[in-house]
Amino acid sequence: MISEIQIFKILQALGLQRSHCSKRKLQPISKAKNDENGSDHSLVPPDSIISDIESYTPWKFEHPSALDSFERMMKAAKGKKIAVFLDYDGTLSPIVDDPDKAFMSDEMRAAVREVAKYFPTAIVSGRSREKVKQFVQLSNVYYAGSHGMDIKAPPRPVKSSDGKYHTISPGIKGNEVAFQPAKKFLPAIQEIITELEEETKKIQGASVEDNRFCVSVHFRQVRDEDYSILQEKVKSVLKNYPEFHLSEGKKVMEIRPSIEWDKGHALEYLLETLGLSNSSDVLPLYIGDDRTDEDAFKVIKSRGQGFPIIVSSTPKDTKASYSLKDPSEVLTFLLRLARWRKSSSSTRQHSQIWGINS
Repeated sequence: MISEIQIFKILQALGLQRSHCSKRKLQPISKAKNDENGSDHSLVPPDSIISDIESYTPWKFEHPSALDSFERMMKAAKGKKIAVFLDYDGTLSPIVDDPDKAFMSDEMRAAVREVAKYFPTAIVSGRSREKVKQFVQLSNVYYAGSHGMDIKAPPRPVKSSDGKYHTISPGIKGNEVAFQPAKKFLPAIQEIITELEEETKKIQGASVEDNRFCVSVHFRQVRDEDYSILQEKVKSVLKNYPEFHLSEGKKVMEIRPSIEWDKGHALEYLLETLGLSNSSDVLPLYIGDDRTDEDAFKVIKSRGQGFPIIVSSTPKDTKASYSLKDPSEVLTFLLRLARWRKSSSSTRQHSQIWGINS
């Protein structure tokens, strides 16, 4: 059992004067009490806070703050090329009750725009590519929607991709191509959406989102007692579609085609199309908060170099090496990253190498 002094020192060091895990504040006791040895216990954290800290602290040591570790990370990146990959919900924007209102702040948009001036930057989201593009509203980043099943990227040969999944069409400006490995499933996906909307319309708070190559059933506003009913209805629809599978994220059920493609494959594809896949001096930096981002973390780990960063204020199993607590810390990290590159003497050279207009 750690001592109260240690707890407060940990709280101070980690910036956890207020517990993000339980959303409870440390409550001062109105009158100071001394124990037999005369020690002042005027501020005693609740047992629940102690439990949170005891579980969070060792996790934090295994997944240190990317902000606290920034100088060390950038020292390792000196002379190398960083490619930035960002999840959207819970990373660039807060998790909200209404998924259609998951707007990113103007400050976050400016930070991502600045980062993309100096590094190749991609948004990798479970949302449809068009929807996440509407949220982000930036032209100097690449977009991968539907968990990487809908990618717009530069037209380069892709040696690592399975040819049977390859579907390419010219981009609007002629300088990008679309990669859509699940295109043949589009008719079935539309059928699934229609059936789900019919089956779930009587469950208050449930909503079905068309993410083009996958389907999301949101239940953040569904009553706890209705969740099992909703889950059964979703599963009953999927029984007729054996080529699809069901997974669960943060208050959302997701239906995806059962193909060998995920955010990890999307990361590899983008590195390949950017001409960075076989280079030993490339460091992929991926920031995400959901279990679907773990596939990308695994890819970075397998490469033996790079920065997988989990966004979480609570301990969770993850392949990430570093952590950030919430989107506000993501914002701070991105601003520091842009400033670091801006102050580098090689700023101009790197901006030209990536060939992305700001």
